[in-house]
Amino acid sequence: MYLRNLILVIPFFFISETTLSQVFNCEVQVIAPTLQNNPANEEIFTSLRNAMVEYINFGYSWTNDKFEQHEQIDVSFLLTINSKSGNDFNGQLQITSQRPIFNSDYKSLLMNYIDKNVSFKYIRNSPIQYFEGQHVDNLADILAYYIYIILGHDYDSFSYEGGTPYFTKADQILSICQSASESGWKAPDGDGSNNRFWLIQNALQPQFSALRKTLYNYHINGLDQCYINRDTCLSNISSSIDDLLEIHRSRPSSLNMQLFFNAKSEEIIKIFLPSTIATKNKMYNLLSQLDPSRIKAYNKLK
Repeated sequence: MYLRNLILVIPFFFISETTLSQVFNCEVQVIAPTLQNNPANEEIFTSLRNAMVEYINFGYSWTNDKFEQHEQIDVSFLLTINSKSGNDFNGQLQITSQRPIFNSDYKSLLMNYIDKNVSFKYIRNSPIQYFEGQHVDNLADILAYYIYIILGHDYDSFSYEGGTPYFTKADQILSICQSASESGWKAPDGDGSNNRFWLIQNALQPQFSALRKTLYNYHINGLDQCYINRDTCLSNISSSIDDLLEIHRSRPSSLNMQLFFNAKSEEIIKIFLPSTIATKNKMYNLLSQLDPSRIKAYNKLK
């Protein structure tokens, strides 16, 4: 029995082996708002979307753990095509994932990130194939990289640093793609510290261990306990966010801190709005220090 099964318990029912092997409940959209709307483009974008769904859900064994249907991770990929020349595409990819909260129908956003530097080749009606240990298809490698990032965050939220094997897999993909001609994989790329290189480097650095501790405590000792005692839930969530001050002092506004608040800022506001004035003021002071770019949103807590 896996740790995720310990958290999510429902009555047993028969599930096919195919369902058990599927890790993700995946939604994919491919849009091209700036390109000409014609049947040829529509066909290729539909083909690309279907290939992405097939690849993410069934194209590779992303983990050895078995997932029952109610345990599947809700993920969403929004691929926006900005330019197309023959079989060459350029655009951006938005990646989101959610985590169910124990004893409720609520799902908490774990990841919300936009990779603005996605380039790849694709031929209509062809599958996307991942070749582990080789850089053959840039789209396959980008998707595999983010699948492992998603798994890393998901497992970290259920067990302290439980996502390390998956972050390590993402780091291995990054290492293999260092010699790639496509951008987004190297440290000195145009986006500075906001790219695939720094996303996984930060995740694995000891300086960011407090963030992984927060991800665990925020969910296991915070949200997952709200059905038992709301006051304890809020106290633990507040304490878990307070731990981020350790990172803020050395790496303010780092990419991975931004990633956390991209996912959690709205949720935190909703959680603490019904609280006492003293609690709201405490959270406002903490959040405005850790995440100053969203201070207008946090003003609701004043």
